Amino acid sequence: MTLESSVGEIKGVGEVLAKKFGQLGIKSVADLIDYYPRRYDDYSAISPTNSLHPGVVTIEAEIKQASGRYVRRGMHITEAIASDAVGSIRLIWFNQPYRVGSLKAGQKYFITGKYELSHQRFAIMNPAIELANEFPVNTARIVPIYRETKGLTSRQIRQALKQAMSLIESLVETLPTEVVNQYKLVDRSSALKTIHFPESDADLQAARYRLGFEEVFQLSLASLLNKQANLQQLAPPIMFNEKLAKTFVSELPFKLTNAQRAAIWQIYLDLQKPQPMNRLIEGDVGSGKTVVATMAALMALEQGWQVAFMAPTELLARQHADTIHKLLRPLGLETKVDLLVGSLSPAQKTKARAAVASGQAQFIVGTQALIQDKVDMHKLALIIVDEQHRFGVDQRKTLMSKAGHMPHVLSLTATPIPRSLALTVYGELDISIINIKPGGRLPIITKLVSPNSTKAVYQFVESELQAGRQIFVVCPLIKESDVIQANSAEKVYETLRTGVFKHWRIGLLHGKMKPSDKNQIMTDFVNHKLDILVSTTVIEVGVDVPNASVMLVEGPERFGLAQIHQLRGRVGRSHDQGYCYLMLSDSKQPSRRLKALESSSDGFKLAELDLEIRGPGAIYGTSQSGDLDLRIAKLSDTHLIAAARQAASQLIERQVNLLQYKQLMTNVTRLQSVTNLN
Repeated sequence: MTLESSVGEIKGVGEVLAKKFGQLGIKSVADLIDYYPRRYDDYSAISPTNSLHPGVVTIEAEIKQASGRYVRRGMHITEAIASDAVGSIRLIWFNQPYRVGSLKAGQKYFITGKYELSHQRFAIMNPAIELANEFPVNTARIVPIYRETKGLTSRQIRQALKQAMSLIESLVETLPTEVVNQYKLVDRSSALKTIHFPESDADLQAARYRLGFEEVFQLSLASLLNKQANLQQLAPPIMFNEKLAKTFVSELPFKLTNAQRAAIWQIYLDLQKPQPMNRLIEGDVGSGKTVVATMAALMALEQGWQVAFMAPTELLARQHADTIHKLLRPLGLETKVDLLVGSLSPAQKTKARAAVASGQAQFIVGTQALIQDKVDMHKLALIIVDEQHRFGVDQRKTLMSKAGHMPHVLSLTATPIPRSLALTVYGELDISIINIKPGGRLPIITKLVSPNSTKAVYQFVESELQAGRQIFVVCPLIKESDVIQANSAEKVYETLRTGVFKHWRIGLLHGKMKPSDKNQIMTDFVNHKLDILVSTTVIEVGVDVPNASVMLVEGPERFGLAQIHQLRGRVGRSHDQGYCYLMLSDSKQPSRRLKALESSSDGFKLAELDLEIRGPGAIYGTSQSGDLDLRIAKLSDTHLIAAARQAASQLIERQVNLLQYKQLMTNVTRLQSVTNLN
């Protein structure tokens, strides 16, 4: 048996069970070894039989006698007596008739089970039992618990791993020896053996640190190599025109913040270099990223180059196009802006593509329509990608290939990125942070609302509607679910439409609607043809409705902190006060993370708290999900992140030939293709 062998070749698995393993993504022995536990139960403390207390216990004892019998309704009961040097205890199994024949008198066993009263006598109920002279996998140790599927239990997964133990023990090291030694890491073989069968909590922590270190090390190495490769490319230098920049700023109807000024200056310095810019503008909701992006584009337009601005939704693309058009009008450059989205008629698309191909359209704003084969942007020098994490890597690369050369890339995100995440997944990017909001906007008032206070909130909403304002209502589900207890958008829509707000115009929006229908509903809300919009999180990013003053979030327990912060950023986008009410599902004490939303409007602090609470998990929520997820390392572990990042940097600085580490480079090459832009 080798690592490449089918899991079905493991003794005790077979064809039927192999299909069950396949449902968990486990097809080979290597997949099995790489399938980490989700938690552990500690049964390692062995107690004498005369000092047992109710609860789960482990003893080491001999089986003195065993018998089985059938009782009413065909139930079978197996009873045995287990004895050690200080006493005896009853063992009871239900509907396991094979137990009598499998128990050997006079043999010592490890026995783990729940010690409780049965017919007024204490006994260990349905215990796991293993010979004490063999390697235990279910008793007398810290026992791993895995994600299971119907017909496949953690016990069966552990048994299969036990059969693969010799392969685990012979695994070769994947990290450079100097890295293992310098950072005092346990070897890979020991780490994997321990992660599945830990001997102690200290050993388990050392194994988790080693495997987490390797995850972050590989991710950091991939992003740093991408950055190195990017700097070896050539891009058209775009020179800074001070007079043009000052003219643009002087015509703005507002004053730029210092954070915006710092960001645009960093961009201008990047654009003048012959190496392609790869910068991320990270700004909280409402911080003014579009103005910064337009100023970046200004220099390219003035020098005859084209700029492509790609947004994740058609509505957002249209809003950006309108904003950019207004910003460039005082300079007479508004005619250079064109829109290319899917809902345009065939004739409109043909006209727009012709304008792009001729160079008449220099600033092209659109959705994925920009990456179609028919679109010819041969003078493309700058790409701006809004909410870049919402696009797959391939989509962004296709847009870059339109230039025929390496263009400058400016990515925008309103999702605050914790520093640890920025150092790993976004390590190849230069990051500018806009952490100051434009003046005149009031902080959004956020309140947690118990079910008993719903009526009072609705009365306040009615007063806002009477004053001419609009309301968002966001739900975690589209339809009712038997599995998840939460209000759905469809249910809330019907309840409001036929009940307390039946005299107002209400719309329903969710992700399963046709794109044209979604766009129409959102456009109607923007144009105040609707007063209340009941929606799922499709309105989370970018939608600008200055007249909306209240955000009601149903079932906030089911959203991440960053997500709720994004949602409340949809209101309070004018000089009027914005409100966000988190409508709790029950009257229980709200969690620490939800309470944090009441007291903080700082998206960066909330992102760090969200990361700290959720631990390892999905880094992206788009097509890359799964490829970049950390299964062991916690992004809140700043010590591990810093150490692994430093190790990756040192390896590159020493110009080590990484091809000598075959397995490492296989993993790193895969990660290079799915991290940011390369």
